[in-house]
Amino acid sequence: MQRRLVLVVIVLLAAAGVATRANRPEDAPPRLRFSSFPMRLGNWQGVAQPAIDPKVLAVLGADDYLFRSYVREGRGVGLYVGYWGSQRQGDTIHSPLNCLPGAGWQPVTQQIVDVPDPRGPEGTQIPLNRVVIQKGLDRQLVYYWYQSGRRIVASEYWGKFYLVADAMRYNRSDGAIVRLTIPLPAGTAAEDAERTGMAFAEVLLRELPAYLPE
Repeated sequence: MQRRLVLVVIVLLAAAGVATRANRPEDAPPRLRFSSFPMRLGNWQGVAQPAIDPKVLAVLGADDYLFRSYVREGRGVGLYVGYWGSQRQGDTIHSPLNCLPGAGWQPVTQQIVDVPDPRGPEGTQIPLNRVVIQKGLDRQLVYYWYQSGRRIVASEYWGKFYLVADAMRYNRSDGAIVRLTIPLPAGTAAEDAERTGMAFAEVLLRELPAYLPE
């Protein structure tokens, strides 16, 4: 199955290369920049974080990003959203698992979990990556996903597949990665961090469409 998927991606990439040579301007819809993203989301209060180092930002290649913490009742969530208006010129989204080890964080557990989608009808679910990372004695729970408009996928491979498919069908290759980070202090149950992360994800997903439009 994996080999078939890789083959499909290769074929679609080749087709996309032909389309790219046509050098057509992309049809990404207008969006709000993250500089206007609300500091308050429901009962969550935003806390500004230092700007990302320009050298790091140059490596990421993101066209816009949001890097902030949100706090509610003493529990905090770190939020990073990177947005690429076009991924045809070499700047593409990559998995956090590629860069976290460089910062000293090692994945301890990793899985994909299905969670309720607050944007859709009751019962609708979306897949998110759930990873516990550790550096020394410090641990964090991380949720991340790839988002293009309304579509959310957890798999990096499926993200690439849809990237090429959207480029061919809709002449657009914009997309984003959304990452939530919740501290896991020693003696703290993971379930508490999960509830914190999911409570924040619910309000965040309702707010993102203006910034990641369909």
